[in-house]
Amino acid sequence: MNGQTGTTKVLIIRLSSIGDIVLTTPVIRAVHQQWPAEVHVLTKKGFVQILSPNPHISKVIPLEQSLGDTIRTLRAERYDLVIDLHKNIRTRLIRLALRRPSLAFRKLNGAKWLMTALHIDRLPRIHLVDRYFQALAPKGIQPDGQGLDYFIAPKDRVQPGEWVNGAYVAVALGAAHATKQIPEEKLVDILSQVDLPILLLGGGNEQTLGDRLVATLTGREVVNLAGRLSLGQSADVIRQARVVLTPDTGMMHIAAAFQKPIISVWGNTIPAFGMYPYLREGSPEGQIWEVRGLGCRPCSKIGHKSCPKGHFRCMMDQPATAIANSIRDWGESDQIPLQEHL
Repeated sequence: MNGQTGTTKVLIIRLSSIGDIVLTTPVIRAVHQQWPAEVHVLTKKGFVQILSPNPHISKVIPLEQSLGDTIRTLRAERYDLVIDLHKNIRTRLIRLALRRPSLAFRKLNGAKWLMTALHIDRLPRIHLVDRYFQALAPKGIQPDGQGLDYFIAPKDRVQPGEWVNGAYVAVALGAAHATKQIPEEKLVDILSQVDLPILLLGGGNEQTLGDRLVATLTGREVVNLAGRLSLGQSADVIRQARVVLTPDTGMMHIAAAFQKPIISVWGNTIPAFGMYPYLREGSPEGQIWEVRGLGCRPCSKIGHKSCPKGHFRCMMDQPATAIANSIRDWGESDQIPLQEHL
């Protein structure tokens, strides 16, 4: 217990990125509720907006450009425990400098290297979130089965009725790496077979792609919101969608937080890395699509700027009609999740 505040104070470290930060939310909630503890989170400045509305967090601390400045800020808090869910050289230095009790999870870099470089499978069949909880088990913190959290700030709430009428499909266009992204021609093939209205989501880099899709998919109700909404607003579009089509990206994990039926399309990465949708008990399962049996897949645990082999079969061989049928089936399903985390 922190002598200055009279409460247990815990620092959780996850510096980036969107999906990885969303995947820390079950740990944040469990630490806050099960101890209970005052929870602070250290992250990069660009991701503070993801965590600020979370009621389980007392303080979000942005990583400063100077590591020394960050450490001085953290030292003043006198944490009872530091939980490192990033685990790189920088976060190790932070833990050493704070000189407080700490926990870190098992990162599986060796097993992932074997799988990507030699295609030797030594990966444990366990989700990344559950590996986080394995690290916390000595402290008695357990998963609660409630899945991920994503809280929408009031300023980010949107009215999809301004763009479409009724139920719609939210489509995530972007990904951090090109070999995770669904190619334009594959998107055209899939979405040309979807009858529901379509809202396209992404950042500024995907805005031109979205415009081309709108121009190509004539006769379909398609609205390009890429580059026109904040991350929080895009999350609210996902929250209100009937079904979500997404590659292995942060939007997939946001959709999981809102219990959406997720149609996820996987390229160079594989679900066996442990970052498939982490679902609340009772959530619709959606469907994972991946091209199995390719000798070159997975080619990276993260991704590349382009396919190292030049053929991009892990995406180009995806069955567009079957994926479109899956979107249709979930779009017509009566499993309508609750709209939560406002």
